[in-house]
Amino acid sequence: MPPLLPRAADGKVIAVSAWSRQRVPGPADPPVVMGVLNVTPDSFSDGGAFPDVESAVACAERMVRDGAAIVDIGPESTRPGAGSVPDDEQIRRAVPVIRAIRQRQPDVCLSIDTQSAVVARAALEAGADWINDVSALRGDSAMAPLAADAGAPVVLMHMQGTPRTMQTDPTYVDVVREVADFLEERIAFATSVGIARDRIVIDPGIGFGKTVEHNLELLAGLNILTAIGPPVLIGASRKSFLGRVLGIEDPRGRLSGSLACAAVAVMGGARVIRAHDVRETVEVVNICHRIGLPGPA
Repeated sequence: MPPLLPRAADGKVIAVSAWSRQRVPGPADPPVVMGVLNVTPDSFSDGGAFPDVESAVACAERMVRDGAAIVDIGPESTRPGAGSVPDDEQIRRAVPVIRAIRQRQPDVCLSIDTQSAVVARAALEAGADWINDVSALRGDSAMAPLAADAGAPVVLMHMQGTPRTMQTDPTYVDVVREVADFLEERIAFATSVGIARDRIVIDPGIGFGKTVEHNLELLAGLNILTAIGPPVLIGASRKSFLGRVLGIEDPRGRLSGSLACAAVAVMGGARVIRAHDVRETVEVVNICHRIGLPGPA
């Protein structure tokens, strides 16, 4: 029987100790969990939860103990209807947190969730490893050269419109095919400017310019997305479509729906699961990973 996911000394599942900060999970690697750490006053689920550096770092350390291989730090809300945040304010929110986490957790992979190359550069200099760009390198023309020069892994996400407009009547003929085509085009662009293909992660953008049915179709059609090649990231945690399906208004009450999506995603071949509830998600990912492995010959 293949081994379980790596475990820390206390027995909790964890991949950090065996994880290279600047690589992405390959087909032979176990799927990993990316913990969400929003240092914003207005994110849909945890806005304002971490008002200072110490509380944010404590959250990051808890995520690492619970098994997160990556901590994704967001200084700008991308909830539906959100506006942009100036670069200097994003840097003020994110950089001290990144520096403090890096000092206390030297091995954990840190991701900066931003569309701004200025912010991404400051974050990388402070100790971040990945760039998570919801615009898929379209929001800032300097982002692609920065990622290429830094050799940083980059998450390319599909979004119809912008955070301010994306939920205004999103329309597709075939959402899975259209999202797949978009991601293939962005991969081609990224590699054309010098970003190595093995540094690319793709994200269909659950909740970003999609209806409830579009999100469900994307989760059901993961085989088409995984066939593109780069590892697929799924971020369905606590999102509003789960609330609509389950009739749960409070995002923090959507744990069961979030875990169901994580299970579907791992069984469908996703390699990175972005989640607010790290411990529970790691447990689900571990079980699904074991079930999905072939048995002895």
